[in-house]
Amino acid sequence: MTASFVPHFAVFLTLLVGASLLISAAFTGVPTLSSRRSEVDDIVALLKHAKLPQHALIVDLGSGWGALVAALARAFPEATVQGVEVSLFPYLVSRLRTHHLRNVSLKWGNFFRSDPGNADAIVCYLMPGVMAKLGDFLDEALKPGTVIVTNTFLFRERRPSAVRRGGLRGTVALYVWPGRHWTVKDGDDSARV
Repeated sequence: MTASFVPHFAVFLTLLVGASLLISAAFTGVPTLSSRRSEVDDIVALLKHAKLPQHALIVDLGSGWGALVAALARAFPEATVQGVEVSLFPYLVSRLRTHHLRNVSLKWGNFFRSDPGNADAIVCYLMPGVMAKLGDFLDEALKPGTVIVTNTFLFRERRPSAVRRGGLRGTVALYVWPGRHWTVKDGDDSARV
């Protein structure tokens, strides 16, 4: 490689990664964000509170960079943790991040085209515009009693079974699907764990 090739390649790679992230965010309406450590701790606590089966299937819809998938795999070593991510570069990073974890499986693609019907638990950190569509999708796809944990953005008109208020970004909430529909009232709080 020549000395001029390396800087050009670095610029090309940076532009490629940036374009990948922008296109993915424009396509899905969700930027690739990672949960903070306190939010990950809250998600794990709520899943433990839910008393999942020992060999549970936990699915992260929009698994991004793989930090939550890795944390869940360590917290639930007997479970299978599956991540689904549509953005190519974060998916590849998550493959590198989790390659040594035997209980992790990653899929590249749109989770709306996946079948989470066998999941014991679903986790997600998505944006408000996607949550209504996701609720409808989960109503069709999941068996009753499936546990859902959302980070920051909640399902409107559904009452969480338990909540934890984590970092500055918001609330981590646990739902037992299909979840009761309700009308949001000011000052109404659900059970806290």
